[in-house]
Amino acid sequence: MKFKVVQYAKLNSRQKENYNFQKVSALLADLGFVTLKLSDDWKGADFIAKHVSGRTLFVQLKSRLTIDKKYSKTNPYICFPSKLRVWYLCRHNDLVKLVFRNTNVRRTVSWAKRGGHSQAHPRRALLPALEKYRIGSDRVRPA
Repeated sequence: MKFKVVQYAKLNSRQKENYNFQKVSALLADLGFVTLKLSDDWKGADFIAKHVSGRTLFVQLKSRLTIDKKYSKTNPYICFPSKLRVWYLCRHNDLVKLVFRNTNVRRTVSWAKRGGHSQAHPRRALLPALEKYRIGSDRVRPA
């Protein structure tokens, strides 16, 4: 049987979510994690990542950088890609601080009025601050 590489842009939203989960799971497996996809959000998480050390991460998977006041209390890890398909994994509240420190998001209508903000791709000014949260076989830092 011959398979062709799937075109991400042609997937529907559910298929994209499953695709992203599989991509992130593979990256996390290299770092010693096993992942478990949840059927509904629990503690603000789409999936649980369990490390060989016993550490457990509650992870909200996003297709773009996203911060939202609704995650402030449970403070899950937010996992999202950049346009280069580099993935980042960062605690929500730490991500909020990074975004505020390196952008003007705090003054946007989306944050001030609706309590949330997302960016299709992290702003260039934010990338150096995000670097320590990049995941992949060359990074080991879920802080």
